[in-house]
Amino acid sequence: MRLSPERGQASVEAVALMPVLLVVGLGLMQLLAVGYASVLAGGAAEAGALAVARGADPRAAAREALPGWSQTRARIEVEGGRVEIRLRSPSPLQALAERLEVAAAAEVAAP
Repeated sequence: MRLSPERGQASVEAVALMPVLLVVGLGLMQLLAVGYASVLAGGAAEAGALAVARGADPRAAAREALPGWSQTRARIEVEGGRVEIRLRSPSPLQALAERLEVAAAAEVAAP
């Protein structure tokens, strides 16, 4: 029985490709997290602006519009009828999370 010199090559290639697939998968998950954080920031900014319009506390309204995990990652700025939310998306690397911060703003005519 003669063994081919290429025997097992597919297994070696699959093992060598695993780190690349892992990095690509983590990158895609990070992009999804940034997109989700952007949607959350937009909703919170809108909630804060609506609170300004009805004379309520815009910071409290914006915080209530965010899920629990994101409340500590959010910075809320209110100036007149403008509410701006800056939100850091979840990331395994803190430095990456700070660089991928998203912002959203909403504005109403202050009463």
